[in-house]
Amino acid sequence: LMRCLSLLGAKVFSGPVADEFGYTVRQFQNHQGKWLLVGSPWSGYKTNRKGDVYKCEIPGSKTTCERLNLQNSVNVAAVNNINTNMSLGLTLIETPKTSGFMTCGPLWAQQCGSQYYYPGICTEVTPLFQPLPSFSPAIQKCGGPMDIVIVLDGSNSIWPWPPVVEFLKKLLGSLEISPSNTQVSIIQYAVDSAFEFQLNTYKTKAEVVNAAAGIAQMQGTATNTFHAIDTARKNAFLPENGGRPGATKVMVVVTDGESHDKDQRDEVIKKCEDAKITRFGIAVLGYYLRNDIDTKNLIMEIKSIASSPSEKYFFNVSAEEALLEIAGTLGDRIFNLEGTGKGGDSFQMEMSQVGFSAHYSSMEDVLMLGAVGAYAWSGTVVHQTAQKSEVFPKNTFENILEDRNDSSLLGYSVTTLVDTNSVFYVAGAPRSRHTGQVVVYTVDNKKQPKILTSQRGDQIGSYFGSVLCPLDVDKDSVSDLLLVGAPTFMSELKKEIGKVYVFSVSKGILTSDGSLVGPSSSENARFGMAIAAAPDLNLDGFNDVVVGAPLEDSNRGVLYVFNGDKKFIRKQYSQKILGSELDPKLQYFGRSLNVNGDLNDDSIPDVSIGAYGKVVQLWSKRIASVKTTASFNPENINILNKITGLTICTLFLFFPAVITCNLTLDADLLSYRAVSRGLFSSNNERFLKEDITLHSEEIPFTKDCGSDDVCDSDLVLNVNTSPEISSFNNRRLSFEVLMENKLENAYNARVITTYSENLFYASIIPPSDGTEVKCTPGKDSNTLSCQVGYPVLKPNDRVTFGINFDFNLNERQKEARVSMVAESDSKEKNAADNTVTVSIPVLYDSEVILTRYKILFIIHLLSATTTVNNYDDIGPEFNFKLKVSTGNFPVSLAYLIVSLPVSTRSGNPLLYITGTNGVNCETSSLVNPLKIGREVYTPSFSKESLRGIQELDCKTAKCESMKCVFADMDVKRDYFVNITTRIWNGTFASATKPGEKGDLPIGVIVGSVIGGLLLLALAVLLLWKVRLRLLKV
Repeated sequence: LMRCLSLLGAKVFSGPVADEFGYTVRQFQNHQGKWLLVGSPWSGYKTNRKGDVYKCEIPGSKTTCERLNLQNSVNVAAVNNINTNMSLGLTLIETPKTSGFMTCGPLWAQQCGSQYYYPGICTEVTPLFQPLPSFSPAIQKCGGPMDIVIVLDGSNSIWPWPPVVEFLKKLLGSLEISPSNTQVSIIQYAVDSAFEFQLNTYKTKAEVVNAAAGIAQMQGTATNTFHAIDTARKNAFLPENGGRPGATKVMVVVTDGESHDKDQRDEVIKKCEDAKITRFGIAVLGYYLRNDIDTKNLIMEIKSIASSPSEKYFFNVSAEEALLEIAGTLGDRIFNLEGTGKGGDSFQMEMSQVGFSAHYSSMEDVLMLGAVGAYAWSGTVVHQTAQKSEVFPKNTFENILEDRNDSSLLGYSVTTLVDTNSVFYVAGAPRSRHTGQVVVYTVDNKKQPKILTSQRGDQIGSYFGSVLCPLDVDKDSVSDLLLVGAPTFMSELKKEIGKVYVFSVSKGILTSDGSLVGPSSSENARFGMAIAAAPDLNLDGFNDVVVGAPLEDSNRGVLYVFNGDKKFIRKQYSQKILGSELDPKLQYFGRSLNVNGDLNDDSIPDVSIGAYGKVVQLWSKRIASVKTTASFNPENINILNKITGLTICTLFLFFPAVITCNLTLDADLLSYRAVSRGLFSSNNERFLKEDITLHSEEIPFTKDCGSDDVCDSDLVLNVNTSPEISSFNNRRLSFEVLMENKLENAYNARVITTYSENLFYASIIPPSDGTEVKCTPGKDSNTLSCQVGYPVLKPNDRVTFGINFDFNLNERQKEARVSMVAESDSKEKNAADNTVTVSIPVLYDSEVILTRYKILFIIHLLSATTTVNNYDDIGPEFNFKLKVSTGNFPVSLAYLIVSLPVSTRSGNPLLYITGTNGVNCETSSLVNPLKIGREVYTPSFSKESLRGIQELDCKTAKCESMKCVFADMDVKRDYFVNITTRIWNGTFASATKPGEKGDLPIGVIVGSVIGGLLLLALAVLLLWKVRLRLLKV
């Protein structure tokens, strides 16, 4: 079953390599036999790559093919066909309606004036290889109807005359002259005016050019230019002279001298403007230059004749011979007049290359044609029917493509998806937003397209959507899958390995279903450059797929076979065929594919593969089909009695084949040898070793769920917890879970828990009644599945258990989120009470610790000085240090406020702050406010009793505060604040009265002050910023 294609008897057809023979291939049958059609889009290389199609006869031994010579039959009537390099054969499809085929040349061009457009062309071919009339849905109409009158100066000064005639012939030859396009009239003048011929005198370009070639010079001594212009205006465009309503009116005035009737100029030119006649003025300066006459007035006059702007409608040449040089430019400008030619931003379908891809929908009888060059390479799709061509406008796909740079190439590939009664059209745009896109759309009864869905590629430059292949796997005439090729998909090693995406299809909607497993990532392969549906190669009842990788195996190419299965495709290939196994010189094997039918009359589809200059025909093998079934006794498994009988039946189906062998036995020859000399041809061994194929069957469980055998359960879930403060020593968060079943048996009941990143699953607390609860972390992170009461949770069962989580301190969030869902394999009657989502605010302990260093001071107080010149005059030094320590969490911002007693309640000074260091503290108004050391200070003290005061702090004295800022504090680090002060001698000297009863000695009072400072009251405000939120601790 695995290797359904045989290399034995493979037939290889050869063709011109330089002509790209093998670029496309199609299987084809008619009453004459069976053939391969091979596209050769560069046929004619190097001189002219017109392209062509070859037919290769399958029966017989002939390995060369016959060219159909279609390139010379591809033409569109009444159009200037340019068949140069048109690449006929680039597209090649069957046309079931006519039993023939169709090929396209998307680079076919048509000429309009001197401009070339590339609308593309297609030709249907009959079953007997006869071409039908070609068609081009985007063919351009060369301008609109235009009536041109040439007002030609034939006075004596025009000399020589033959160059003037050559100018007329070249100018007329560049115009599209016909009764429906451009008509030309010529009027010659000198003193008087006379028509050489009218607009309707001649019908063809050849007739007009021939008539112009015979015009003789009128001659005359005067140049009445404005009389001639007015005569042309009044007569040339009359209906009886061939003038057409709605045709653009053009006048070309050719003269070599100033007019003798210039007094009529303003009136005549105004009448021309009113008649909407576009005028070209050509000044021939030869006579003036030969006679050394200033040309200024002549040029001004001819510019006044020409329409505005003059740089577009005015010409001047130095001599009659130079007229020939401007004829081509003049023709282009005439062609590009508004309402005629195409120019500027008006390009729509002129470069559309219709036929770059093609697909025929037999259900809708619609031919889809990709037009990648439409709308400045944004692309579109053309729907061709027997009645008309529907060219969808740019805005049809503009929004879905989001094509800002006009380069999506929509229409690079086209196909259809089929539902029971509907057809969905699909188009690939491999350069859409650089990653590629596939668009699915429908067409309503009014022929209006409607975008249904789209899918985009996932790698820039992969050309996702360049190849499309719908697949009806189970043969029910409904498209099950859409395979999308991205042949330039790059591997991590920067190799173009290619990729084939698989999308399941439902009512035209595409859903991703992974991708096929192809080449390794170590070499270029372009896997998916060609994909073809194959009608059941392995005869298992399901259609298959073949995929080409033409660059794999050092550009020799590889073919992969993938087998269908029900409504899907097996992602692993069943057979891999190297082109080098067929011919070591083969290149790009797998660049094109086709599997359409049986070509050797063995009832099995065969595979045709294009290569570089070759086409390979492989034959499918007659294979054995093995079918295995299993039966069980009893048919259902009883949970209480799990013993089940199993009977396995294997059915082998072989396709009969007659094998004839002629054996000659010589009993005396090497009679001593007992080793067999028979070998299998596939591996030259006496044995074959193949991978086994696993077959699985299912057996249901017996369910105690009433007569309908449907278990209607009603699970109810309740969850309890409380807010938490997380610290290094408190990392546990617990939930109490109550699960209850109120209706019928709930089989395989479970609680699925999803939790936030700041939690770890820790453990469970099992139910106290012994009910089994088993929790298993899911494959996806942060999920937990708890099996409750397996195998069945009976009616009215209640199970209570706990789930413990630990906080992940590396993921600090402001809340912990837990979602729990109760479910089972039974049918849930009321799902509303099956889900509980808990969001718990979490506070984190900053663990910041404030301490101070205890330093014992021995202070001697002296009598107060009357003046203070330095710090020593104030009194003894009193310094202390504060330490701020962080814990296990980083702190982004903290404040420390230190309050110091600076004076008594009566205003006597206590502490004088002289400095701080360590961290940044706001002390500008507190440190040395009296500028001691720079200025002399005279203190004053008042007598004050400190009786009953044990400590001098902010309750018994006046305090000043300083604010210290800690920013971006690291984990487990100490920060210090050092404060230096002086104690005012004078305050304590004036407060002390030796010998007075009840007063304390100085040493005792000072000791109390020191004690008060050592027990300094500190108001601390720490703010910890966790991410974007401030939490107060």
